[in-house]
Amino acid sequence: MTDERTRRMRWRLILGEGAEGVLGGLVGEWQQQDAALAYLYNREYGPGRNTRIGAGADEIAPGSLDPSQLTVPEWINHVHELFPQKTIERIERDALERYQLEEMVTNPDLLSRATPSQTLLKAVLRTKHLMNQQVLAMARQLVRAMVEQLMEKLARQITAPFTGTIDRRRRSFLKIAKNFDARSTIRRNLSNYNPDMQRLYIRQPYFFSRVRRQTDRWQLIILVDESGSMADSVIHAAVTAAIFWGIKSLRTHMVLFDTSVVDVTEDCTDPVETLMKVQLGGGTDIGQALRYGATLVDNPRRTIVVLITDFCEGAPIHNLYAATKQLISSGVTLLGLAALDSQAEPHYDREVARRMVALGAHVGAMTPGELAEWVAQKVL
Repeated sequence: MTDERTRRMRWRLILGEGAEGVLGGLVGEWQQQDAALAYLYNREYGPGRNTRIGAGADEIAPGSLDPSQLTVPEWINHVHELFPQKTIERIERDALERYQLEEMVTNPDLLSRATPSQTLLKAVLRTKHLMNQQVLAMARQLVRAMVEQLMEKLARQITAPFTGTIDRRRRSFLKIAKNFDARSTIRRNLSNYNPDMQRLYIRQPYFFSRVRRQTDRWQLIILVDESGSMADSVIHAAVTAAIFWGIKSLRTHMVLFDTSVVDVTEDCTDPVETLMKVQLGGGTDIGQALRYGATLVDNPRRTIVVLITDFCEGAPIHNLYAATKQLISSGVTLLGLAALDSQAEPHYDREVARRMVALGAHVGAMTPGELAEWVAQKVL
């Protein structure tokens, strides 16, 4: 997009839809920003004048008393995804003070009726600093309900790779479906075949045993970027760390970072407490987080550092590369994840990631289950 076109877009966003005839329409992210602003600031013209996020300029919802098609939690998340931190603070302040959109942080009835969802969970994390104690207590219960759903969903995916490998030389009396030995079962029950019925009757099923390798405990150090774009990854990282904590072959640490570092390892067993300490937004100092992670390492060759970040470094970039090189040179395995969630769709600074790979880091995007399989291959 040319500088002139960008300038016209910016002025159109500032002046509103009335300037469209002179400056032209909005496209892409500009259009989404306009819709997010309209949801709040169109209240100047009366109730009901809200815009659908992603709608075109000619798709503005007509003024009415009907409920908005966009919920408050969804709007909060869009604002945090589309605007820089200073703009977010101004929008939130206007929402609360100018338009009395207090339901987003002070309405217990709204929270009591809310269905736990990841959208709502992210909205709670982004606005919990604005909540009074009564609403914060209710929000905590919503966070716990959503975390329990995620724990139930992810526990089997994450623990499965650590259950041991199949030992085909030994039989087991434990009748577990995934250990079923079909070949031996058929062969050893051939005497029960009925030619008239053309059926094979299984009198005795056979199962493989599993062997668990005895290893010294590995260290797993999870460093999580809590900048606004990483909300989904932070949520999944907290739950994943809690499940890893219960795996005996691992000694798990979890650290949150922006421009400062907060070690939440003591809360690893309770991801709710971890998430309630998250401060989404702000700057990012990835190099500082890596240097802190290095202080936790006992045995470098039995340590995996999982760095969850968008690789958008706010501090001098050479500090990040120096910390990366020092960590890898010591023998630590470094895995950089641009996304850790159910979709594993990364948005990240590819040049920084490429430079870290050149220094010896592994970089990708994974679901929690894929991360567990990757770690298990290293430690078992």
